[in-house]
Amino acid sequence: MPDSVSPWLSQHVTLLCESYQHWTGQCLLPPEISPAAAVAALHAAPFALVSHGVQPDPVFNYGNQLALDLFEMTWDEFTTLPSRLSAEVGQQDARRQLLAEVSARGYSDNYAGVRIAKSGRRFMIRDATVWNLSDTAGVYRGQAAIVRAWQTLA
Repeated sequence: MPDSVSPWLSQHVTLLCESYQHWTGQCLLPPEISPAAAVAALHAAPFALVSHGVQPDPVFNYGNQLALDLFEMTWDEFTTLPSRLSAEVGQQDARRQLLAEVSARGYSDNYAGVRIAKSGRRFMIRDATVWNLSDTAGVYRGQAAIVRAWQTLA
């Protein structure tokens, strides 16, 4: 993880939380939490949290510790990975459809799909929410996902 007091990370965690609340009506963290405490709380959360940017082939720009563990990657590896590569080739069309739906609707709840770790280990994610990230000016900044349940596949 980059320096937890970096301005970018604090701003990104705020973007994650504010966008999640905008689309779902729910809070990821208590609203009174300080920016530094929010960064630490999301990093150590009991759910996987990821986001990607707005590139033509979006690249992950955030993954909390649980996400890094699931994908078996370091921060530097994960934040250079095109997010489409988190799904196997046969799963990428379904993933692309989901992201198009999220782009149009703002978010999607109860998503499930197969993902692949660096080692090739496959795992099913369940009970995932995917949402658009927009800043306070309404500028689209990417998409994020929270994964509440997962299971390693044989």
